[in-house]
Amino acid sequence: MFILWFWLLITVSGDLFRRHDVSGWGKVLWVIFLIILPYIGIFAYLLTQHRGMAERDQARAKQMREDLRSVVGFSVADELEKLDRLKASGSISDEEHARLRAKVIG
Repeated sequence: MFILWFWLLITVSGDLFRRHDVSGWGKVLWVIFLIILPYIGIFAYLLTQHRGMAERDQARAKQMREDLRSVVGFSVADELEKLDRLKASGSISDEEHARLRAKVIG
């Protein structure tokens, strides 16, 4: 139980401190709430901020993918060309090609 609580505390704290829409005072209040009532504080944060946490995680993952692409030098067009070659060689099925293509574009 302690490991689960500690993991949630790290997740909530990471999300809280990466947010730009919460003022410094708001962050201080959340931290105080998390310290004084740790279990209730974590559950309250998860219940009130769950949708925003998921959206921020998705945006952060997308940004990381774009940053990696810019550093490595691969573009979406390069990845689509590779997918087409894999499909033409028969390494992947039409369904896999469609799924991967949507993932690359999206």
